[in-house]
Formats: sequence, structure tokens, C-alpha cells
Amino acid sequence: MTTPLVILAILTLPLLGGRVLAGPDGARFGGHIGLAMAFVFFGVGHFVQTNGMIAMLPEAVPYRRELVLATGVLEFGIALGLVFRASRRAAGYAATAVLIAFFPANIHAALAYADMGGHAWGPVYLVIRAPLQILLLLWTWQFVLRRELSPALN
Repeated sequence: MTTPLVILAILTLPLLGGRVLAGPDGARFGGHIGLAMAFVFFGVGHFVQTNGMIAMLPEAVPYRRELVLATGVLEFGIALGLVFRASRRAAGYAATAVLIAFFPANIHAALAYADMGGHAWGPVYLVIRAPLQILLLLWTWQFVLRRELSPALN
């Protein structure tokens, strides 16, 4: 159950560091970097915990191993895109799509008590995972897709 706490730390430490070092614009930049680091963390999980990720998918899904590895690469690409201003917005939309598209796998894994992180707790894990997923979506909106603050950083 430590994974959600690790994700929160990955998101917030760059945000706080940016805020302390450079004020509101630094916080926005820290928000980009935190989200990029979170997607690196997610991507690494696909390669380090490949079998656990495979267990999160229904048996009926074909090429589960290849899918897990390909989506890990996708998450690395999103992370890279979030770092650079020219690609940040597109990466933000991709992050949003991935967060929405992958959430059913988290639901299935919790309902199936998949032996991967908190999913082994069963449906109760969704009480933590669902709000975390919403936070990630709101974070993406606030720090990547919203244009009101500092257009130079968008």
C-alpha cells in the first residue's frame, strides 16, 4: 500500500521545491516535473513488475506481456513529452487519455485480487486508488493543460 504514498511524494516534492526556489512559476514547473517523474515511475513498473502488471489484465486480453511492455514505453514517452514545452500539451492530453484508459485495469485487478501492489487487498483498494486517479487527472489539468497561468510555461 506504499505505492500511492510514493506517487504522492513524486508529485509533490518537485512542486514544493519549485515553489520554494522560484515562486508560483516554479511551482507550475515543479508540477510538470512531478507528473513526468510519476510517469517514469509508472513506466518502470511495467518493466520491473511485468508479471504483476500482466496479472492485472483479464485473461481474455491477447498479447498481455507485449501490451504491458508497450504501455511502459508509452508512459516513458509521456514523461519525456511533459518535460519539454513544445510537447507538454500533447503529452498532457496523452497522460489524460492513459489515466482514463488504464483505470479499468486497476478496477479489474482489485476485483480479481491480483497480486500486484494494493490490488491484492481487493475492492477496498479502490477506495484509495480511485481518488489517486482523480488526483492525477486534476494534476494534469492544473499543471499541464490549463493555460491561465504563465503562458510561457505552458
